[in-house]
Amino acid sequence: MAIDIQVNGKMQSVETSPQTPLLYALRNDCDINSAKYGCGQGQCGSCTVIINGNPVRSCITEIGSVKGNVTTLENYKNDRVLSALNKAFIAEQAAQCGFCIAGMMMSAKALLDTTKNPSDSAIRKALNGNLCRCGTHIRILRAIKSAAKELQA
Repeated sequence: MAIDIQVNGKMQSVETSPQTPLLYALRNDCDINSAKYGCGQGQCGSCTVIINGNPVRSCITEIGSVKGNVTTLENYKNDRVLSALNKAFIAEQAAQCGFCIAGMMMSAKALLDTTKNPSDSAIRKALNGNLCRCGTHIRILRAIKSAAKELQA
């Protein structure tokens, strides 16, 4: 069955079942590499994408339920917030292995889209569902604060 989804503003047709996890369609059919398979249960955040402004765990979201644009990290060149986050994460050296970073950045984007100057507490709350085993949490927090400052300028 062909299912049409919009990914980063571009319509894509995917031959799959409506119950297929969005993550599989993104990675296998839409050339999206940023969303990662982590736990497969929506608990680690590595697969986070944004749908209609909300961070969503693509590993547990059925493609047939997707209504609206799916935004992934690949859209960073066309998105002011993702671009600022990308620069800040690099400047702060916020990634060690980098496996969780795309999910972290997508959760941070959803926060910065609605909160221009988030507190440390708000950032921690927004990232609550994103896990990082490398321990770069402080650098990640600094990068998000830095991106927020750049976006205010």
